[in-house]
Amino acid sequence: KLACAGGWSPLDTDRYQWLQVDLGSRKQVVSIVTQGRYSSSDWTSKYRLLYSDTQKNWRPYLQDGNIWTFEGNVNSEGVVRHELQHAILARYIRFIPLDWSREGRIGVRLELYGCSYWADVISFDGQGVISYRFRSKKMKIVKDVISLKFRTTARDGVLLHGEGQQGDYISLELRRARLQLSINLGSNQYGSIQGHTSVISGSLLDDDHWHSVVIERYRRNVNFTLDHHTQQFRTNGEFDHLDLDYEISFGGLPVSAKPSSGGRENFVGCMEGITYNGDNITNLVRRKKVDTSSFRNLTFSCTESNSSPVFFNSTSFLRLPGQSDSDTLSVSLSFRTWNPNGLLMFTALADGWVEVGLTEGKVTVYMNVTQRKNTRIDISSGSGLNDGQWHSVHLNALENYAMLTVDGDEASTVRTAIPIQIQTGGTYYFGGYFMHTNTRSSQRSFQGCMQMIHIDDHLVDLRAVEQGHIGTFENVSLDMCAIIDRCVPNHCEHTGRCSQTWDTFSCNCSGTGYTGATCHTSMYQQSCEEYKHQGKNSGSYWIDPDGSGSIAPFRVNCDMTEDNVWTTLKNNLSPQTSVTSADQEGKAVLQITYNVTDEQVLSVTGSAESCEQYVAYACRMSRLLNTPDGVPFTWWVGRANERHSYWGGSGPGIQKCSCGIEHNCTDPKHYCNCDADLKEDAGLLVYKDHLPVRQVVVGDTSRAGSEAKVTIGPLKCLGDRNYWNAASFTSPASYLHFPSFRGETSTDISFYFKTSSTHGVFLENLGTTDFLHIELRGSVILFSFDVGSERVELSVRSPVPLNNDQWHRVEAEKNIKEAVLQLNGQYREFRPSPPQGHTRLEFYSELYVGASSGQRGFLGCMRALKINGATFDLEERAKVTPGVNPGCQGHCSSYGMHCRNGGKCVEQYNGYSCDCSLTAYDGPYCTDDVGGYFETGTLVRYDFLPEVGPFALREVNSLSGVSVPSEANLTQEELVFSFSTSSTPSILVYISSRTQDYLAVVLRHNGTLQVRYSLGGLIEPYTIDVDHRNMANGQPHSVNITRNLREIRLQLDHYPVSTYTLPETSDTQFNLVKSIFLGKVFETGQIDPIIIERYNTPGFVGCLSRVQFNSVAPLKAALRSGLSTPVSTHGILVPSNCGASPLTISPMASASDPWHIEAAGAVFPFNEDKASDGGVDRNSAIIGGIISMVIFTVLCIMVFVIRHMFRHKGSYHTNEAKGAESADCADAAIIVNDPAFTETIDESKKEWFI
Repeated sequence: KLACAGGWSPLDTDRYQWLQVDLGSRKQVVSIVTQGRYSSSDWTSKYRLLYSDTQKNWRPYLQDGNIWTFEGNVNSEGVVRHELQHAILARYIRFIPLDWSREGRIGVRLELYGCSYWADVISFDGQGVISYRFRSKKMKIVKDVISLKFRTTARDGVLLHGEGQQGDYISLELRRARLQLSINLGSNQYGSIQGHTSVISGSLLDDDHWHSVVIERYRRNVNFTLDHHTQQFRTNGEFDHLDLDYEISFGGLPVSAKPSSGGRENFVGCMEGITYNGDNITNLVRRKKVDTSSFRNLTFSCTESNSSPVFFNSTSFLRLPGQSDSDTLSVSLSFRTWNPNGLLMFTALADGWVEVGLTEGKVTVYMNVTQRKNTRIDISSGSGLNDGQWHSVHLNALENYAMLTVDGDEASTVRTAIPIQIQTGGTYYFGGYFMHTNTRSSQRSFQGCMQMIHIDDHLVDLRAVEQGHIGTFENVSLDMCAIIDRCVPNHCEHTGRCSQTWDTFSCNCSGTGYTGATCHTSMYQQSCEEYKHQGKNSGSYWIDPDGSGSIAPFRVNCDMTEDNVWTTLKNNLSPQTSVTSADQEGKAVLQITYNVTDEQVLSVTGSAESCEQYVAYACRMSRLLNTPDGVPFTWWVGRANERHSYWGGSGPGIQKCSCGIEHNCTDPKHYCNCDADLKEDAGLLVYKDHLPVRQVVVGDTSRAGSEAKVTIGPLKCLGDRNYWNAASFTSPASYLHFPSFRGETSTDISFYFKTSSTHGVFLENLGTTDFLHIELRGSVILFSFDVGSERVELSVRSPVPLNNDQWHRVEAEKNIKEAVLQLNGQYREFRPSPPQGHTRLEFYSELYVGASSGQRGFLGCMRALKINGATFDLEERAKVTPGVNPGCQGHCSSYGMHCRNGGKCVEQYNGYSCDCSLTAYDGPYCTDDVGGYFETGTLVRYDFLPEVGPFALREVNSLSGVSVPSEANLTQEELVFSFSTSSTPSILVYISSRTQDYLAVVLRHNGTLQVRYSLGGLIEPYTIDVDHRNMANGQPHSVNITRNLREIRLQLDHYPVSTYTLPETSDTQFNLVKSIFLGKVFETGQIDPIIIERYNTPGFVGCLSRVQFNSVAPLKAALRSGLSTPVSTHGILVPSNCGASPLTISPMASASDPWHIEAAGAVFPFNEDKASDGGVDRNSAIIGGIISMVIFTVLCIMVFVIRHMFRHKGSYHTNEAKGAESADCADAAIIVNDPAFTETIDESKKEWFI
């Protein structure tokens, strides 16, 4: 007793000591308190508890699916109290020391706390059945509460059963030592809806220990609780009442049961505390108020089992004596285990040995007889015997044969001949862990339980073994079977398949879409948006929006060809499906099914920025919506089975079609084309809370000649708000807090972050006993949490700094098997979880994102925070939290590399876009070629406009790092383009100047390429002839010309780069670049006559694409009419990408580009002092300007006259909301302005025409 002198301290301090407490009768123990022995150095630091009702068949106290080890004392005076997670119900308690004082011996003072317990116990012998008759013949029950406790060594038997004439029933029975609850509240008369529902719980329930069952039902909702583990389910069918007739029976099937219910065994064992809807059945039995006539001998006590189990671990063996020098060997036993391999029995013969073991779940017998030159005999029987069930083995060897029988199946007995007569050695080993002195056994030690051990047909008295009268043993637990089913409950999530050995379990996740030790982590990204930012292209992908949540992954189509990302869900309805087979009311119903569930659809639409679905109704004599005030002929059913009577292009509450909104219906008296029996009505449904379309009901197809065809397009949703849900932490003391959540056995956390700080706490959850923490420390991410009394820490070090203002992803997971921390999807640390303490975490404080407990909080941006599959809305919480701002900038630092070919990354609130304006490419990532087909005589001209005054261009760095002076003269340039043609000769690109300098790329008569440079200082232009191949072969070719001072680098297609050098007498400046010509030259001033005479006629015929001179893309400017650039086109130019292959040479970066035009609108400078002699160019410019002004004036006059001739005036009055200025009418204005609008539009419009 605590606080008293003395205490218990055994004479021997070893692992075989125990202290047993007799409570006098069964008690309910809820806590234990320990203290060391008084005034000594003796205490117990770790211990276990066993309990029993009979001093036999002890059961260890279990918690979290393990034999629980209690933390004891660290000195002799301290008091340590443990509240039991589950109360112990027993008479005898054993205290088993596992570790003790290093300074002394085992010592303890202990107290047990609890309360008295009493219950009526009834023993069932397999014949008797309790029949509880109802007060009325038929019971129609909407609510049930049934509870009982049972104890048995049988693995099959009916615990309760009730049924009704209408087919309703409820049944609870043991099947292979598992408990199965079956309920049927009724099936419909056509049999299309079956009400049968069956749920299985528990395992190893034939262990002769008490197990409690509670069944709670309200209508179709059922709670099924077995030993504190509750399964919640909903019965099948559509009925709520359980209709039972006459009675409900306990212990077996009643005599009145239907013949179809036969073939099931009655229960053998004990029950207590049986209650049915408030009636204490066991008490009624004792008072003889219930029919028990089927019992041969009704007893109110629980008889003891004759079997005494033996528990073996990997270091156990049991040595028992038998007859020696006998010519007959007979051994039998029962065993249960999870391991597929293990030694059951070994005995040495006078000449040889016999071994019985498990090999891959089969019982195998090896007999080795040394007299006959090591004659070896192998026999085996059974399969899958490592299933945790009891299995019996009987080996008989006599005279000249041996027999092996498994599970008493005589028909499957295996016989084999023995060449000589055996002679027993007299010593038998069970379990396998012993000194292999004269043996050659290769079997591993047995882990599991044995009972009913017979040697020479005599049952071994294990109590005599325990008392030391016969045999010896080591590390064996007698009168106990500590087998644990580690797969019940199943810790493998998402339908993962659990398998186990004695020590652990493993999960097979194949085919589930999840991975990890417990199949917790999804293998797929959460959305198309996330795939896009991994650099993926459009295609079909699996997505999992809730990650580790309950929604299974599903396949969608991702459209990433535009700037936005669309997620598409297809349905089963073919376009233009004809409407036929109307019902009796004249309605034809079209069911639309999708390849996903309602939950999966909601997970997409819920996080999308917007959704749309195209619908079309093609008609002939088949009206659609009738009038805005009338009953619609046709409607559609969307999410939540809601009925809607608006069509594509319209909105809720507006019973119109698109043409009714836009006032362009074929018949102005109607608001749908089909209401006038004409044409088609089509448009987009855009209210995502109503989508997708599940059903279309067409109501006007019965008239003569009626015909209708319906098209329901796929559901398309834009973006993923959860992926970009972000918050910015602007102060080390700022944080967001969320309500506390109950942690699960498996907990996963993932988020993105970017920061310029080296330290900070990302998030933390402080509980009364449990703790969770993720932190940044320099280049290390730290993840720490508590499991029981042990703290686990994982860390991942990044090879690059994490405070580089780029996005990094953190994924942390802990489960019953392991803890994993992952950074950026590639740096990972794994650590096995401690075996104890995996009770679901109870967090009593709030979740802090950022600083908490006075620590330095995270400083930077965080987004896409998910815990256990649920997204935390950082933006909403940041709106009401000081020091934290919603949203985050800086996506380009992480994803800017996806902008290709010199495209510039532009920050957006919820992402980024690529600015391709300074490149020769288009598309979301600047990867789409821009090109055109040139007919004969077609040319494109791009002019660099002069600027009066100081030069506008700053000094910029070249590709090679050499600086370019701030004036307009070029010492370097880069020209890139692709072409394909079959005609020669021709000019591909010609770049002129206000001097005689030029650069030309031409095709000669033989199809070879020539590059001509004239920079002054030379009598003739410097030419580069590429004579090794014909480029006019109709195939696409790419050209890259880069010059830096005198060095010219040329690359054709994917051939190696060739280097050329301008002569020393040549200038190095390309002076006053004026124009770029593509296809043909049409220029005033002095031009190299060779260019005109040899190559300019008839002009280039073929395709040009990707044309870029430094940052100028002349062909793209010509083909994009929206660009205000000084470009002109003569002749026919047809857009085409020319079939060019992807370019592998990056264009010059804008930072190195002398042609880079700043946002302020600076243009290329022109210094008049450097114009050519004689003023020819200046005069030409003046004349051209005058002609341009005249043309402009004439055009303005023509536009004014035309406008005056066709003008009309009017006033338009309506209740338009904001947004009307961009809409065509009031209906459209309200729809544009308020997507949630649900009221009918006021139609009062007035118009005057003058």
